[in-house]
Order: sequence, then C-alpha cells, then structure tokens
Amino acid sequence: MTIKRALPLALAAVMILPASRRWFVGQHLLWLYLVLTSCTLALVTVPLARAYARWRGVLDHPAARKIHHVPTPLLGGAAVYAAFAVTVLMNFTFSRELKGVAVGAALVVFVGIIDDVLDVPAWVKLGGQVGAAGVAIGFGAVLTIVPQGVPGAAVLNVAVTTLWFLTVTNAVQFLDGMDGLAAGLGVVTGLFFSVVALQSGQPYLMFLSASLVGACAGFLPYNFRPGGATIFLGDSGASFIGFTLAGLAVMGEWANNNPVVAMLTPTLILGVPLFDIAFVGVVRIIQGKVHSLPEWLAYTGKDHIHHRFEQLGFTKGQTVLLIMFLCATLGLSASLLNGATPRDAVLVLVQAGCVLVIVALLETVGRGRGA
Repeated sequence: MTIKRALPLALAAVMILPASRRWFVGQHLLWLYLVLTSCTLALVTVPLARAYARWRGVLDHPAARKIHHVPTPLLGGAAVYAAFAVTVLMNFTFSRELKGVAVGAALVVFVGIIDDVLDVPAWVKLGGQVGAAGVAIGFGAVLTIVPQGVPGAAVLNVAVTTLWFLTVTNAVQFLDGMDGLAAGLGVVTGLFFSVVALQSGQPYLMFLSASLVGACAGFLPYNFRPGGATIFLGDSGASFIGFTLAGLAVMGEWANNNPVVAMLTPTLILGVPLFDIAFVGVVRIIQGKVHSLPEWLAYTGKDHIHHRFEQLGFTKGQTVLLIMFLCATLGLSASLLNGATPRDAVLVLVQAGCVLVIVALLETVGRGRGA
C-alpha cells in the first residue's frame, strides 16, 4: 500500500478514536471534528467504491450530452453516503425527525444506486423520491407553511413538504453535470446551513450539517481535479445530497415568530439550484420542449446554468467556482436575515434578487450562443 493510499486510512483511524473526539470537544471544536471525520472517511471509501464500480462495470460512458470523454466509474455517491452515515451514527442521538430523514435518504441512495447500475426510467426514480419524502414526513419532518387554522392545513403542509423534498432533490441532481459541482454545492450550502443553525441556536443541526460538509469535501479530490474526475457521484450521490439538504431545511426553526424569514432563509441558501430548476423548467415550457410531467422528467439537454456559463466562454473549472461563489453570496444573504429589521430584510432580499437577475441575464446570453 502506497503512502498516498495509507494516509487517508491512518487519518480516518485517528479521527474515529474516542480520545480524538474528547480532545476536539474539550477544545470546543466539535464542528471541526465532525467535518474532519466525515471527510477522512470519504477519502477512504471513495477509492473503494471506484474500484468496485470498475470491477462490476458500473461506468458512465461518454455521450453527446455529457462532458467526459472516457468511461468513468459511478457509485461515488454510495461512498459519500457511507461517510456521512457512519459519522452520524457515531456522534448523534437520533431525533424522530432525523430518523425519518435518515431512512428517506437511505431509500434515495438505494434507488439511485439501482439507477446507476440499471438506468431505470425517470418515473421509478420519482417514485423512490416520493416514498423517501413520505418516510420523512411520517416521522414528523413537515413544513408548517400553512397556519393550523386554515381548513385542510395538515394536508396542505404535507403536500408542500413533499414538493419541497422533490424539488430540492432534483434541483441538485440536475446540476450534477460538471465535475465538482454537486459536491461543491453540498459543501457551500451545508456550510451556510451550519452558520444559520448556529445563529438561530440549533447546535444539533449545525453539527449535522458539518457531517455533510465533510463527506462532500472528501469526495472532491477525486472528482474536481486538474486531470479530470476519476469517479462520479452518480444519481445516488446527487440525490442524496439534495434530499439531505431539503431535510435540514425542514427540520430547522429558522426564525422565531417570523414565518417569512423562516421560509426565505433555507430558500436563499439553496437559491442557485432552486432558481436553475425553475428557470430551466419555464424556458422549456415556453419553447414547447416539454408538455407534461413525464416529458419533463425524461427530458435531457444542455440548458442548465453550468451549460450556459460554459457557452459564455468559461472553462469547466471556472464555471463550477463561479456557481459556488454565487451560492455563497446567497448564503451570506440568508445569514443576514437572522435578527434583521424589516428594512434590512427587504434590502437583503433585493440584493439576492439582483444576483438572480444577473444569473438569468447571463443564462439568456449563454443560450443565444449555444448550439
């Protein structure tokens, strides 16, 4: 075993020692401990998943709408999920909501792995996501957007929560079309969920987000690298990241007695993928490319934000970094909402709106230059 391969294994072994955890906790660095633990575990598990994918022939082959030129192993998402799950199991007492989100995430990963291996129809993946959302909701992970006094409020809140899980999951999955993008979004959005959770007095969610940040960061050295990706997340990984981020948003209490801020905070953190799925969906309908939900689910094309930025002349690496910085900008806006006066909140939202308008204009120009 080479030093390059042995080092991550040694680091992971050190991090999972009880003495290591006690030292980090004693230094009030539990957040950093969770990031490093999940990161080192991912550094170990990703090469194992890559070797297994090569052995079993679970490869993503080049195609017209894809950006890679050589068959590349999938199943990276299974390794990211494993790193996250082990870290959570070792360090968390499961709340009822977390149990639901964790089981739902496992279901999403399972369906995603089947898709990576067998390439199942879009409606099968959607059914798995609906089932995963149903599990999370059954354990109490439900948004309370509609006030309880409204007739049918419980049913409406369940419907809104299901839509939220499906939208965020697919929004992140649709952005998994360029090396480092989905995992990078997992790092950035997870970081800002941690920040806002700390601001709102929710250490449980802050530490849970840290585990996701580390798992995604540990995947990036194998996926976002100068020589090209050596493994892809696959549908299992991108959908896992999206579903977990959606679950973090649902489990959190993002503002006391201010439902508008509570709703806008996670929406801003996830603003880039949410804007992309909405913008692309509207454009496809206007242009007559899709006419029904099944067509929308099955449609594939180079019309997402990363495709448009590349058509503007950005390199793939520049495109990924630009999108991550846009995501960070909206995350900063979300962090400013906590405790903001009404006037300041309006200014923050106007700023975020300006950022999204700039993105829309850039995408429009990119679409004009695309093939």
